Amino acid sequence: MRSIHNARRRFLANLGAAALLAPALARSAWGQAAPMPGAGPMFDVRAFGATGDGKTIDSPAINHAIQEAAIKGGLVYVPAGTYACYSLRLASAVVLYIDAGATLLAADTPREGTASGYDAAESNAPWEAFQDFGHNHWHNSLIWGENIHDVAILGPGLIWGRGLSRGHDDADLPIAEAPGVGNKGIALKNCHNVILRDFSMLACGHFAILATGVDNFTIDNLKIDTNRDGIDIDCCRNVRVSNCSVNSPWDDAICPKSSFALGYARVTENVTIANCYVTGGYQVGSLLDGGFKRLAEGVEDHGWQRTGRIKCGTESNGGFKNIALSNCIFEDCRGFALETVDGGIIEDVTLTGLTMRNIRNAPLFLRLGARMRGPEGMAIGSLRRVLISNVTCHAPDNDMPSILSGIADHPIEDVKISDCYFLQKGGGSAETAALQPTERPAEYPEPARFGPLPAQHFYVRHARNVEFSGVELAAVAADARPAFWLGDVNGADLHHLKLPASRGAAVMLNDVSGFRATGNRDLRDISIEQAVSHLQL
Repeated sequence: MRSIHNARRRFLANLGAAALLAPALARSAWGQAAPMPGAGPMFDVRAFGATGDGKTIDSPAINHAIQEAAIKGGLVYVPAGTYACYSLRLASAVVLYIDAGATLLAADTPREGTASGYDAAESNAPWEAFQDFGHNHWHNSLIWGENIHDVAILGPGLIWGRGLSRGHDDADLPIAEAPGVGNKGIALKNCHNVILRDFSMLACGHFAILATGVDNFTIDNLKIDTNRDGIDIDCCRNVRVSNCSVNSPWDDAICPKSSFALGYARVTENVTIANCYVTGGYQVGSLLDGGFKRLAEGVEDHGWQRTGRIKCGTESNGGFKNIALSNCIFEDCRGFALETVDGGIIEDVTLTGLTMRNIRNAPLFLRLGARMRGPEGMAIGSLRRVLISNVTCHAPDNDMPSILSGIADHPIEDVKISDCYFLQKGGGSAETAALQPTERPAEYPEPARFGPLPAQHFYVRHARNVEFSGVELAAVAADARPAFWLGDVNGADLHHLKLPASRGAAVMLNDVSGFRATGNRDLRDISIEQAVSHLQL
């Protein structure tokens, strides 16, 4: 226990040294940093043979520096230069500081595999069938750490995953990587007390950051401009994500998950995501270089629709508890998704202060399903106590409603949406308004898979105790679909709403009981206790 405390003290001292590093660093003739007052020594990677020429493989030298810092206590310093690397292995009580002008470059490898290259993808048997290849392995990464603590990656430098695989083949089908091929920028497993702060990440493969079973985890002020997932937070506890900007056109930007990759169902809980900007609207690299070059309309990648959102799921064996999302901006991406389809429980979630612009599908997607990708015998999960407020969504090209959907006998419960503004494209037809959508409880949970829906703004199915208050709904063009379509709902309140111009009913009720509408513009006050069907209001 004393050694752990000593390592913790060294780690905190090195964090303080890192904060003063840029203006105060002094170096010996060998390039090794002199210690800051009160801190352990600083290990300049050039003193261990790193060249920073962008061609020489510098990972052996950097790993040597990390090993020395782990033994003696200290900070590993990466000065300006481009350091081509294979796998870098983090250690406890070590700070890795990437200075301004420094790039950790993922070196190229042949996609058919190599005897050298990145560390081997370790076995995760017998759990590998329950999540994709990328979620089952951590060592085949540019930077990785397992069973470590009190660790930080800091500094204004860049991590560039040029040589990393996206985890898909040329037809965009998932693949198992060949030996020696890396597919993640940073991967962490079963760690605690971890800080990632201030650096940038470019084109970092399947995951820029994959954290599985990481507790007391801080991610702050990162800029991520990548070709698949940005930040995946899987089976983690006590996580703070703040002040980050993520451009990820072809996959999710910030994505809490709760897979079975640890061999048991572990909840992701006590997570805050605040003051972040997520988008899928820019060419990869143009966020970091400040060019902000937009993807041309209609440009997709092997059929993928631009993504770039914040999503809880799809992997959801353990579920999600105590999740708070605040003061975030979504632009040119899909909407917020909250999904449990593998048996996990979602409860106590708040979203507040979201600005959403040019959303590409359902602005809000709350889904309780039964994909059940996990060990046999698991029960269907639950989704309850979700509060959403102060959201503005301007999506003039989007004709898909928000979706709140459970499944028969497993409703979502206790959802309140208040003080929001949603603008949609509108223009839906009477034929679409008359649809009775097929339920697909076992399918992958994605809004587009629901097909055309008979609602303009909110499609609510299999729900209990839902409330909308102080919400304004608008459309560019008049729509024949109702603003609300409710099916198998017990307890629904619509209060003080402003509804869009419509060529049909404002609300459609199918097997709905305990319904109240009061104080709404263009909708008469009404209270219905017994179940009704095919009722238009």
